[in-house]
Amino acid sequence: MNELTFPIIFMLAVVIIEGLIITRSHHQSINWRELTFNLNSGHIMLWLFRGLELFCYGFVVSHYSLGITDNWSPLWVWILAILAWDFGFYWLHRLHHTFRALWAVHVVHHQGEQFNLSLGVRNSWYSSLTSIPFFMLLALIGIPLEIFITVSIAHYTIQFFNHSALIPPLGWWEKIMVTPHHHKVHHVKQGHYSQRNFGGSFIIWDKLFGTYSALPDADYQYGIRGEPASENPFIDSNRPFLRLLGIKRQVITNFQPKYHIHAFALVSGTLLLFTLVIGYVYLYGYGYNGTSMQQVSLFILLGLGTIALSGLSSGYSWGLYSWFILASVLGSVIIFYWHWQNIFWLLTTSLLWLHALALLCGLGRNPNHENIYVN
Repeated sequence: MNELTFPIIFMLAVVIIEGLIITRSHHQSINWRELTFNLNSGHIMLWLFRGLELFCYGFVVSHYSLGITDNWSPLWVWILAILAWDFGFYWLHRLHHTFRALWAVHVVHHQGEQFNLSLGVRNSWYSSLTSIPFFMLLALIGIPLEIFITVSIAHYTIQFFNHSALIPPLGWWEKIMVTPHHHKVHHVKQGHYSQRNFGGSFIIWDKLFGTYSALPDADYQYGIRGEPASENPFIDSNRPFLRLLGIKRQVITNFQPKYHIHAFALVSGTLLLFTLVIGYVYLYGYGYNGTSMQQVSLFILLGLGTIALSGLSSGYSWGLYSWFILASVLGSVIIFYWHWQNIFWLLTTSLLWLHALALLCGLGRNPNHENIYVN
């Protein structure tokens, strides 16, 4: 599964590198706790639901394709797939801002208050589920699954880099393609700007359908009005649906963190957990046909890791203890029950346990309210 793991490793590396460059530049600040949440928000559940998306696409193209493109030259098939995918994404994205049920999925992405590459990773657990019906048209006309996957990766890569804080305006290129300069508009908190610039890769759809806008001249901020994010991906992915059902969760506004994790300790813990996720993807990819209890168990443990990490970031006592318990259980299961002797799993789980033990002993954290922005 190297073809799946390399893009994740690349994404993780450039997010951290950009964060360090921003920190060193002294022109901006980086909120490492928000960056941690962004990385931690959906990278576990993504693999379950992205697998379902590809399963549905493969099933439809295999059993219900109309074969419209069967006799086309490969060049025209690729051109159609590239344009049709982005056209479908434009309407998917626009409808996320139109219907409350879809907004409940998408709102997690807009809660980020800093514009950088990590924001491109911030998503609800259920974001892949809402994509399924919008791309089935490509399956019906006969776009092969392999082309669909390649085109999807290309478009998602463009969208990822459209969240960069370091890429300047790109001149004539911006007349055709969506760039960070365009996409910043969509994340502006003030006014109606979140209802503009829905395009993923090509800006032509926004100009064609009247949803294009330039950045405001006045000062602006990123994010959304209303209840702030909790830093817990389980809560933030599910709370919008509770609100949709009229169930309001009381928000504790006077909570004081019991401790603060140093930026280095927080990011290193995030990287260790993400490294284990990469190992999971290497083993199982998108698939879950004939899923074993071993795969299910590893998936659940890593999913619980995202919640424990959010507790650490927020300064909850339960976060500190659950992080240590999770690291201990995960390492014990892999080494003593499954008897995995692979150096990757032995080394990574050992480092995760040492990281958790160090935090439990007070290393890498303090009880003082230090500034979370690193300049």
